[in-house]
Amino acid sequence: MVVAAGVLISGAGTNLQAILDRIAVGRLACTLRVVISNRPGVPGLGRAERAGVPTRVIDHRSFAGREEFDGAILAALREAEVELVLLAGFDRLITHTLIEAFPLRIMNIHPALLPAFRGLQAPAAARAYGVKIAGASVHFVDEEADHGPIILQGAVPIGPDDTEAEVRDRILAVEHEIYPTAIQFFAEGRLEVE
Repeated sequence: MVVAAGVLISGAGTNLQAILDRIAVGRLACTLRVVISNRPGVPGLGRAERAGVPTRVIDHRSFAGREEFDGAILAALREAEVELVLLAGFDRLITHTLIEAFPLRIMNIHPALLPAFRGLQAPAAARAYGVKIAGASVHFVDEEADHGPIILQGAVPIGPDDTEAEVRDRILAVEHEIYPTAIQFFAEGRLEVE
């Protein structure tokens, strides 16, 4: 089955590009119906436009609260008739408005081996803590930040002399592999949450 997806971004869109690249070579049974950014002018919008994917900007600053913002996102996703929502560098916490509309159909990529190192600075926190292995996790989203059933993880080593940038780049490379793979598992009906 080819899954119809919508992607939420806030920045460069490198995970979006990894998804687009996998679709382009026929290794991902997914069609992107819309890419939505909460920030105007970000590079990820250009990536989507060059691939012929419709884009929308829904600026979170235009709304009184998170639920109103999520309501606008939900309307755009429904208009695009998506089955799966992909958070790819989306920097806003989502509310029950979206979660209830897409139960176990919202995925997120996080730059840590969850449940460890939740939050925005996960690679730096892992390095500062002194772990020898870091990584990335794809998970279904629930109402807690960086929480929910884990779908797939990828690990990378951290050496004693590695810089924060080296660790971050290594983790990003793993993200670009595991996110499209997790989406493909979804498309193939291979994911089950007990």
